[in-house]
Amino acid sequence: MHATTSPRQLANTIRVLAMDAVQQAKSGHPGAPMGMADIATVLWRDVLKHNPQDPSWPDRDRFVLSNGHGSMLLYALLHLTGYDLPMSELKRFRQLHSKTPGHPEYGYTPGVETTTGPLGAGIANAVGMAVAEKTLAAQFNQPGFPLVDHFTYCFLGDGCLMEGVSHEACSLAGTLKLGKLIAFWDDNGISIDGHVEGWFSDNTPQRFAAYGWQVIPAVDGHDAAAIADAIRQAQANPEQPTLICCKTVIGFGSPNKAGSHDCHGAPLGEAEVAAVRAQLGWPWPAFEIPAEIAAAWDQRAKGVAKQQVWQQLWQDYQGRFPQLAAEFSRRVLDRQLPPQFADVARGHILDCQQQAQTMATRKASQNSIGVFAGMMPEILGGSADLAGSNLTLWPAAKALHQHADGNYLHYGVREFGMNSIMNGVALHGGFVPFGGTFLMFMEYGRNAVRMAALMGIQSIFVYTHDSIAQGEDGPTHQPVEQVPNLRLTPNLSTWRPADATETAVAWQHALERKHGPTALVFSRQNTEAVVPKDLDVDLIRRGAYVVAQSGEQAVPALILLATGAEVGLALQAYQQLAAAGTAVRLVSMPSTDVFDAQDAAYQATVLPAGSKILAIEAAHQDYWYKYTGRDGAIIGMRSFGESAPGPALMQHFGFSVENIVAAAQQLLV
Repeated sequence: MHATTSPRQLANTIRVLAMDAVQQAKSGHPGAPMGMADIATVLWRDVLKHNPQDPSWPDRDRFVLSNGHGSMLLYALLHLTGYDLPMSELKRFRQLHSKTPGHPEYGYTPGVETTTGPLGAGIANAVGMAVAEKTLAAQFNQPGFPLVDHFTYCFLGDGCLMEGVSHEACSLAGTLKLGKLIAFWDDNGISIDGHVEGWFSDNTPQRFAAYGWQVIPAVDGHDAAAIADAIRQAQANPEQPTLICCKTVIGFGSPNKAGSHDCHGAPLGEAEVAAVRAQLGWPWPAFEIPAEIAAAWDQRAKGVAKQQVWQQLWQDYQGRFPQLAAEFSRRVLDRQLPPQFADVARGHILDCQQQAQTMATRKASQNSIGVFAGMMPEILGGSADLAGSNLTLWPAAKALHQHADGNYLHYGVREFGMNSIMNGVALHGGFVPFGGTFLMFMEYGRNAVRMAALMGIQSIFVYTHDSIAQGEDGPTHQPVEQVPNLRLTPNLSTWRPADATETAVAWQHALERKHGPTALVFSRQNTEAVVPKDLDVDLIRRGAYVVAQSGEQAVPALILLATGAEVGLALQAYQQLAAAGTAVRLVSMPSTDVFDAQDAAYQATVLPAGSKILAIEAAHQDYWYKYTGRDGAIIGMRSFGESAPGPALMQHFGFSVENIVAAAQQLLV
């Protein structure tokens, strides 16, 4: 049997691999890979700058499959172009511990740039990657030395465009003039429920034109020449991101199911798979690729050649700009902290400890940001239109919309977009992003926080106005269940510091933590300094420590356990109880996950068995049973808040010295 290597037959290779893998798995989405195969063939064979033998090459083009349910499209491309993804893994599609999970997962499969599945999040990640590329280029490129010079390409479907996060991210992309962001809209008119005109009648080209994008409409998504022309037009516009509107047929090649939702999210069935083979003129059995076609797809030699060109540029750059090159190596190639980081961090923490100032932890956070950003140009901060409240701006910050080489991004009121863009920035490399909003509005960006934790990437989520003490704005703005939600998220490190010293330690932890995100939760109201001036501050880094204890008992009768602003309140109660002769200990626990990761011996020195524990936190109380057990007690929230000044609310809901003392005495009866 003779195999042709025409663009259509090369695209058919993707189609048959996708349908066969889905059929073998007995689940999956064959329609999108079959419909977008022609677009993918042009992009991955003729345009994309990548090296399958080095998926981490820093100047590679980035590719994001935002419609991640079509994952077999990406797996087929990775296998065919020469990544370390053998056919045996395609045969194990959607099986336990395979490199081909149901949706693309960052870290599982070489060449997968981000985890996608929640629709719309991928295009927002792509915006973040394009932000990182543009900013890194402005910081490092020199005349004649385009060290950072690559595109971000994104496939997206109707579902991505329906999701609100796509509006948030794409609107900002147009404002930021991300000319190296190119998105392909798979305009097939189909979603799971059927033809979309009954629930998605947007004029998408006009929408993106209004965002400030270049729009290339009505491209035949099955015409290789038309697709190539559209890509060239997109690349030629450095001032606008581009949306290429590709009219496609979902399930292209399926004689009985193409163009319908029947092929969207289910196997085609054995009979239809055979019919597709006949229609496409593909006589080879499942998972068999003729040598001629495999050779035509293989991009390894071409990828090596492209990277060698960049390597020569990098070598010349090192000779001409040694200081910039050293910084590029540290930030991008090695992902190392500055050599002075540990000393500066410790000095800052000790200064906070000795100054013992009364201030809101959000203000203490701003002070810490200023210190760390002063030595870490890779910090890329931001806020969802709350910079003056979150206190995320620092004196030396430079806004990206004013300075191409800046370090601060005004996200506007776009919490989900902000968090997803941050994830894209972190995935791209060269930056450590943080973004701020009120803790209550973590709900808007919750999915992106979860995705950061799932991927294990270094996004830093800054949350202020952390409890009912936020006050007069009322229960719509007062978080109750949000901190437990954060703490229950696997691989998310959550810190709720009590004062400036704990805040500085929390920031140090977040900046050192390369393989997972951190949530930093700060108060609106002022807090008293609680860290003793003679405390070994390294104990704070263990997540919990003893602030004070009356007497020398290894196992005190009572432990007051608190976090955040409530530690100061608990300290006052501790002083009253100690003065009355109670054997009591005060423990601050700024990070439950860090404390839980300590060895049992240390945990026992802080929370020994045999002590009654009274936990105090202005958040939902149920989380604390893991520490108090049945013999302890909790002062926490079991309802939403109210609208009133913060001090009045704290008193009303039982967060007072008197109530803590009374609860402690009752516990010891």
